[in-house]
Amino acid sequence: MNFLSDPGRLTHIGSIIITLLSGVAVLFLRMRASNKPTTMRKIIMPPIGMSTGFLMFIAPVTRVPWSWALTAFAVGALLFAYPLIRTSKLERIGDTIVLKRSKMFIFILLALLLARLLLHDVVEQSVTIPQTGGLFFILAFGMIVVWRVAMLRAYKKLERVHNKSI
Repeated sequence: MNFLSDPGRLTHIGSIIITLLSGVAVLFLRMRASNKPTTMRKIIMPPIGMSTGFLMFIAPVTRVPWSWALTAFAVGALLFAYPLIRTSKLERIGDTIVLKRSKMFIFILLALLLARLLLHDVVEQSVTIPQTGGLFFILAFGMIVVWRVAMLRAYKKLERVHNKSI
């Protein structure tokens, strides 16, 4: 059988390529965003904007049991958010607060992308492709929400310290 004639294999390879391209795009954006002034709005808007993705669950084909969704959220929130929190530091420079990028940040993002690719294949063996997409969306949402809440707390702390010194 010809390698390219198997639609399932082509779909799988396409999924991997899209994931890798998306991951590289995210890495590029994260690298550009670091060391630039940030605001509370810039911290809270990504999870708010991402939350519209939950509309995918209107389609029955993407729905998963609640226990699976909660597990995916917990894995993102407890496992995947931690390295991002540890490598994202906010600091005040003059009147602005900037996100200082750790030298390990790029490696953390690459490791998270690799873990996602490996986990994707495992999960996809048990559930449909649309359900897999839904579960990984929930995992990513859990990761982003926890990471951004930690950043928001650090941001507010820097603002309080600055306001007390004025």
